[in-house]
Amino acid sequence: MAAAAAKTMRALQYDKYGGGAEGLQHVEVPIPAPKEGEVLIKMEAASINPIDWKIQKGMVRPFLPKKFPFIPVGDLSGEVVELGGGVSGFKPGDKVISTSFPNCGGLAEYAVAPASLTVARPPEVSAAEGASLPAAAGTALQQLKAAGVRFDGPGAAAGPKNVLITAASGGVGHYAVQLAKLAGLHVTATCGARNLGFVRGLGADEVLDYKTPDGAALRSPSGRKYDAVAHCAPPAPWPVFKNVLADTGGVVVDLTPGVAATVTAFLHKVTFSKKRLVPLMLMPKKEEMEWLVDMAKQGKLKTTIDSKYPLSRAQEAWAKSMEGHATGKIVVEMGGTE
Repeated sequence: MAAAAAKTMRALQYDKYGGGAEGLQHVEVPIPAPKEGEVLIKMEAASINPIDWKIQKGMVRPFLPKKFPFIPVGDLSGEVVELGGGVSGFKPGDKVISTSFPNCGGLAEYAVAPASLTVARPPEVSAAEGASLPAAAGTALQQLKAAGVRFDGPGAAAGPKNVLITAASGGVGHYAVQLAKLAGLHVTATCGARNLGFVRGLGADEVLDYKTPDGAALRSPSGRKYDAVAHCAPPAPWPVFKNVLADTGGVVVDLTPGVAATVTAFLHKVTFSKKRLVPLMLMPKKEEMEWLVDMAKQGKLKTTIDSKYPLSRAQEAWAKSMEGHATGKIVVEMGGTE
């Protein structure tokens, strides 16, 4: 196999909670061996998501990481070089996209990933675009589905008509706008002033600067009330959402629920509230990854890449993600120009 020639690889890891970008250390470590049901991927690109640095901050301790030292980042794109036991459907040389969360390992020259969450990458989708899809586009898709949006077949007409997407210029948000338009919805979106034109270009019908009074209150310029809200921005008080949801009812699918939002969601569930908040945690599904890749292949789902960094400068990519103002996705390319 191609991996057999080399025994070690370059990687970035951290050995304790905290430290931010400076906590990431460049190391030379053994190339991992694929276990049962896994594939070994020669990495071409990985994309950073907020969950990556939130794990480092200790926001999901004691659950993650499972052990230190830890090589972060779970959105992977590259070439299969070795198969673990029981794996079929792939062969060395296949270009693939995968997710290795929560075991991760993506900030490295090689990574192992479950074959059950690995899909083919067609030539129409670049390695950087492919690495951007699993968490961000997967979350956007599941967020809209949780709000009742259907993308084909019976039931599509019965779903939401008017949707609000917050933080629409970010990784998840910029996919959510495109997917909502694919589903035929009227989209109101919020973002920073510098990205108003960008979000309109994604297809949003109405765009609000979140720093204006109307933007902060999530008020539609046309006075519409929303059947669904895909909330990708930092936590907001429930009354802000309640005031803009349709009188007949609506759902807020929240990617960033704090304690208050979690309690609110529980109360809505037990009281069968017409206006309700639902927290979402991504549960990756291979069939959804394949569908998203197909949409990208057809040009119906476009990836905006904020910036690319070689592995040698991955700390800069990490710091950029932590700043929270990226337009689209932040990508580390293993073969990138130093």
